[in-house]
Amino acid sequence: MESAMRIAKMAALLGDPARAAMLWSLMDGRARPAGELAFAANVSAQSASGHLAKLVDAHLLCVETQGRHRYYRLADNSVALALESLTAIDPPRARVLPESKSTPPAMRFARTCYDHLAGELAVRLLLQIEKKSLLVRNEKHFELSARGEKAFAQLGLDLPGIRRSKRQFACGCLDWSERQFHLGGALGAALLDAMLQRAWLLRVQKTRVLQLTQKGRNGLREAFNFTA
Repeated sequence: MESAMRIAKMAALLGDPARAAMLWSLMDGRARPAGELAFAANVSAQSASGHLAKLVDAHLLCVETQGRHRYYRLADNSVALALESLTAIDPPRARVLPESKSTPPAMRFARTCYDHLAGELAVRLLLQIEKKSLLVRNEKHFELSARGEKAFAQLGLDLPGIRRSKRQFACGCLDWSERQFHLGGALGAALLDAMLQRAWLLRVQKTRVLQLTQKGRNGLREAFNFTA
């Protein structure tokens, strides 16, 4: 019952269009002042102040003070993940809404989704991996083919260790900006980790955005015959 009450409380906070607009405008991980958030939500400064206070009190936002200015950002990645999950369960008719068009291009192209790669790059990469028959799909779950075992092992992935993980080995995770699956599960996390270690991807400071390097473009072409 306690969990149900917490869910209801969060749903009430997120159910207000102005608060939802403010939260969504912070999805790129940057901090923004109250005036900018008020503009994004199309509300007065006084109304925005009340909404922001509620979101901070609920630990959905944190606030940073610099002199006389106050800047708001999402409290942590779990808030962003919750918002992404809500967009993923929109009814079909809502999916024609242009929410992804307001998403910064860099974030739409490549970002983290919990601990694996998301965005346009991730969706296209999974399609290419399937096209090369490295992964075999069973509904929203994946298994490595013999060729896939070799390809992922060549990237230095400890496949036996990944399989011993308590989480799903490989699964499709619905991408909120692309509306298609990207690779999740233990394999998806290990692949992202390998790409970061090889400097194929770089983290953009204080955001979930990932930058694809020229080294990464070359590496993806060699490993998966993938052109980014």
